[in-house]
Amino acid sequence: MSIIQDDVVLEHVVLKSNPVYDVDQVEVLRGPQGTLFGRNTTAGIVKFDTIKPGDTYTGRVDASYGSYNTVSLDGGFGGPINDVLSFRVSALYQHRDDWVDNTFAGSSADGTRTPRKDAMGGYNDRNARLQLLLKPNDAFSLLGSVHTRDYDGTSTLFLRNAVTRGSDKVDVPRDRVAYDEAHDNPQAYQTDGGSIKAIYDFGGVSLTSITAYETTSGYSRGDPDGGAAANYPVNGVPNGFGQSMGQIRDLDQYTQELRLASEGDDALQWQVGAFYFDGRDTTDFYQRAYFLQTAARNPNNWVRLRNTNTSWAGFGQLSYKATDALTLTAGLRQTKDSKETRLLKTADTAAGAVTYRGRRDVRMSDTQPSWDLSAMYEINPELSVYARVARGFRGPTIQGRSAVFNSDFTTADSETILSWEAGIKSSLFDNRLRLNVSGFTYTVDDIQLNGNDSDGNGVLFNADKAKAYGLEADLDWRPISNLSLTAGLSLLHSEIHDDRVYAQACALNGVVVCTVNDPTIRVGANTFAQIDGNPLPNAPKYNLNLAARYDIPVGNDGAFFVSTDWNKQGETSFVLYDSTEFRADGNFEGGLKLGYTGGYGAWEVAAFARNITNEKNVKGVIENYMAAVYNEPRVVGVSVNVNWQ
Repeated sequence: MSIIQDDVVLEHVVLKSNPVYDVDQVEVLRGPQGTLFGRNTTAGIVKFDTIKPGDTYTGRVDASYGSYNTVSLDGGFGGPINDVLSFRVSALYQHRDDWVDNTFAGSSADGTRTPRKDAMGGYNDRNARLQLLLKPNDAFSLLGSVHTRDYDGTSTLFLRNAVTRGSDKVDVPRDRVAYDEAHDNPQAYQTDGGSIKAIYDFGGVSLTSITAYETTSGYSRGDPDGGAAANYPVNGVPNGFGQSMGQIRDLDQYTQELRLASEGDDALQWQVGAFYFDGRDTTDFYQRAYFLQTAARNPNNWVRLRNTNTSWAGFGQLSYKATDALTLTAGLRQTKDSKETRLLKTADTAAGAVTYRGRRDVRMSDTQPSWDLSAMYEINPELSVYARVARGFRGPTIQGRSAVFNSDFTTADSETILSWEAGIKSSLFDNRLRLNVSGFTYTVDDIQLNGNDSDGNGVLFNADKAKAYGLEADLDWRPISNLSLTAGLSLLHSEIHDDRVYAQACALNGVVVCTVNDPTIRVGANTFAQIDGNPLPNAPKYNLNLAARYDIPVGNDGAFFVSTDWNKQGETSFVLYDSTEFRADGNFEGGLKLGYTGGYGAWEVAAFARNITNEKNVKGVIENYMAAVYNEPRVVGVSVNVNWQ
C-alpha cells in the first residue's frame, strides 16, 4: 500500500509511520495505480491532503485526554498575510505514560533494570508544519511546505508464549511482560522534510511541478523473543536470549514530479507526466552480543548496509466522454526501478575475524509497463455502473539484514498484477441513501513473499502466483433526519499457487513448536511447510465496519449526540503456512462517543471510549517463540474540538 501525503509519496516504513494532522480529506484508491500521479503501486493508495492556506482566517483545535494519561492536541491556523501571500501553521502533540510493567526479577546481562513498574508502553510525538501559498495572479500558484517530527517511545512489544500450542486463543496479560534485556524496548526518530508545489495555467493547459525532500534518522531496539530466557529453560539451561536494534544513520528521499494536463470541460481530457524517485539510507543492525556487559560481549556484532533505490517513470491518461452517459478512460505508464544494497561492515568475531561469506553488493533493476482501461456509464443521475482492468508492477526487492547472522542477502524479482473490477455507484432517495458495490478479481505473477529463517530473519522469495477474488460494498443511509448509519463490507478469497515453494515453519532449537497443517519436509535441522493453496498472510476473509450517530436537536444551532462504530474481521492467517495457532477469527473492536455540538457544528465537547469492550486481539506473531503482538487497550476519555473562521 502506497502512502501519499500532500502529493508526496512516503516510501520507507519510518516515513509511512508519520502521523497525519490538520487533515482536509482522505482518499483510498484501489490498486493498481500509477497512470495519474506519483509512484506505481500494485496494492493501491491512501492519499492524505492537509488543510492549505486560504484567503480568510480559519483555525481548528482538537484536544483529548484519556486513560494512561493519553493526550492528543491537533490544530492549525492560517490566513492571508497580504493580497498575494497566505500561511498555515499546523501542529500535533501526542503523549502516553508508560503503562506496561516488567515483572522479570532475575539478573540481566546487558544491565536492564528489573523488575520495574510502568517500564514501557508510552510515547511522546511532537509534530509541526508551516505552509506558505504565493498566488500573484489567477494563473500561477506556489505552495511551499516544511515539517518536522520528534518522536520517542516504545518499540513493538512481543509477549512470549502468548499463543498456546493447539489453539488460536491467547490469555497473557497485555500490561505485563518479563524482559531480561533490551532496556525497555526504546525507540526514537527525528524526521524533517519539505516540498514545493508550483502550478501554472497556460489557458486550456496547466503545468504542475512537485519537488520534495524527506530525511530521517533514529533507532528501534527490542526484545523480539518476548520473554526472559531464564523463564523458558531447555534441559535446565535458559533458552531464547535475544535482542536486536536497527539504527538508521541517515535516510534521504528526493522526489520530483511533473504533470501537464488539459483544463476545461471538453469531451476529451488528457494528462501526461514524469516521476523521479531517489531514496538512500545507511542502516546498522545490532545483535545481542554487542550490548552485553559480560565476557561474552562482542563489539563487532553488527553490520552496516547502504541501500539505494531509484525509479524513473513516464505516464499518461486519456479520458473521453463518448456520450452524455458514457466516459472511457485509458492510461499507460513505463517505470524503471533499480535497487542496490551494499554491505559496508560485516558482523565479525570479538577478535575481529571475518566470518561472513555471502554477497556484499547486490544490484537489481527492471523496466515494466503499467496500464489501465475503464468505462463509466451513467444510467440516470442516481445510478452509474463501471468496469476497470489494470496491470501493475512492483520492482525487485533486496533484504540484507540477514548478514548480521552471517547469512547471505535474500532477493525477490519483480511482481506484476492483472486486476479486473466492476461495480455500481448510487445515490438514491434525494441523496439519503448512498450505496456502492463492486466485485473484483486479480492475479499476481511472481508474487513477492516474506518468510523467516531459523534466526527469525526475514527471507524474501518469489512464488509462481497468487489469485484472489472478492466483493466490497459501502452504505451511507440517513433514514430520518437525526439518524445516520454507515456500513462497509469486504469479502476476500486469496490463494497462493506454487507447489514448489516451501516456507520455514515455527521451530525453536530445531523443534517445531506449533501445529503445522500443511505437508512438511525436513532440510537439515529445519522444517519447511508447503504453502500451495494457502491464503495470503494478513488478508482477512471478511472485514465488516458499522457506525451510527443519533442527534437530539437543542435550539437552533446545537444538538446532543451519541455515536458508535464497530469493526469485525474474519479469519486471518499471520504466516504463509497453515497453522492452528497463528491465525485469528472474529476479532472485533468498538467505540462509543457521547457529546454536545453547538454553533452549527463550530464546537463540540464529548466523552469517548475506544476498544470499549477491552478486546485483546492478536495483530502479529513471532513464530519460534510463540509470541504475539496485541492491539491497543481500552482508552476512555474526554475531547473538545473547535473550528472558527
